[in-house]
Amino acid sequence: MPKQPNILFVFADQMGGHHMRCAGTPDIITPNLDRLSETGVFCTRHISNCPICSPNRATMFTGTYPTTHRLLFNDTQVRTDLPTLATVATAAGYRTGYIGKWHMDGASRDAFIPPGPRRLGFDGYWAVYNCHHEYFKPRYYLNESPQLVCRTGYEPEVQTDLALDFMDRNREDNRPFFLTLSFGPPHNSYEFVPKRYQDRYEGINLQYRPNCRPVPKESLDPAWAQRHTTRDFYAMVTSLDDMMGRLLDKLDAMGQADNTIVVFTADHGDMLWSQGLLYKCVPYEESAGIPLLIRYPAGLAQSRRVNAPIGSVDLFPTLCGLAGWEIPATVQGLNCTPLLRGEPNAPAPDAAFMALYHPYLFRNDFPVPEWRGLRTGRYTYAESVDRKPWLVFDNEADPYQQKNLADDASAGAIRVELAARLQSRLDALGDPFLDEHGMHERFSPGKL
Repeated sequence: MPKQPNILFVFADQMGGHHMRCAGTPDIITPNLDRLSETGVFCTRHISNCPICSPNRATMFTGTYPTTHRLLFNDTQVRTDLPTLATVATAAGYRTGYIGKWHMDGASRDAFIPPGPRRLGFDGYWAVYNCHHEYFKPRYYLNESPQLVCRTGYEPEVQTDLALDFMDRNREDNRPFFLTLSFGPPHNSYEFVPKRYQDRYEGINLQYRPNCRPVPKESLDPAWAQRHTTRDFYAMVTSLDDMMGRLLDKLDAMGQADNTIVVFTADHGDMLWSQGLLYKCVPYEESAGIPLLIRYPAGLAQSRRVNAPIGSVDLFPTLCGLAGWEIPATVQGLNCTPLLRGEPNAPAPDAAFMALYHPYLFRNDFPVPEWRGLRTGRYTYAESVDRKPWLVFDNEADPYQQKNLADDASAGAIRVELAARLQSRLDALGDPFLDEHGMHERFSPGKL
């Protein structure tokens, strides 16, 4: 078997960093993710640089920010001329595979993505559907065929079966593998989960986060709605936890656990009634904070926690560092490998840049305003359409973000400091935040 490490890169769609028992949510059932945390590194402040699906997954695979890879909102086309994790892995002699949701292509959500540049270097095994959320109707396009494959069952189980088969077949290959498994759940509509997972939460008096607000009164039964959305969301997470258990067990059975880098993360989180909101797109911790678990027994210590604000943009160079690959010059993230290893004086991100793009490109009726922000080790800072502080939180004193310091006189100095740090990031990225002419000039659809 190969000496280079295999890489198993698994990510969910809409799962917050706190949606694991090891992250402090006692009611959620995640024994396998907890096991991954205990045997690897848990990055407790991992941040989605753009908390909406397509832009952030493009950031993960290119190691660049949306203003560079040009996929600024869902259902648009990522640049195809940048190095990606898959192109670097292929150059290093890896067999690549991608299974699951893609959502980085500008074609319709049901379109076949042909072999070539639009697959971003995933030229090996391919079992992919661009985007859908009907999890009891599994479907995918297989390798080079434009014929849709329709299956029965629960989609994450079907996808995990494909992943296990990929690993089995790789036994006969003298190359290491780089396998990506992109799960659709958890994602609304939350009820698309097998009943056996819902049943695991029966009889549990679910405890909500302190910043959860009551479900809107127009709901026929607000308490029922809150409990059932939370239960179903947790059930989706538990279903993925079961899939992770199957994958980890397979690596053990193959004797490849020590020689495989396992990553678990997500596109973005879900508010799940915190601040009275559902879903994503906002700078709150429940939306922007996402899981990051990395296990590599041959190269990383067990049960280590890293509290620096690592962004999704840092995953690409960090995987390169762990695998011994050269980091492309286009990459804008930081190689956090020394930090994960606990090396003295290891460089660490001082803040994760966050953003939501949209009004000048796609629509002006989106319910969340365009914004830019930072998540430092201590503070969350975001500016909205008027370029004034919109959300400012001291996450040490206020971990559930219940006291907005945007207009608090006592926080004036830190607001000035954070505003300057944000402007420095915008300047470095060439981001003409809310300059309508500048946004049109650089990022109009015809120029993407």
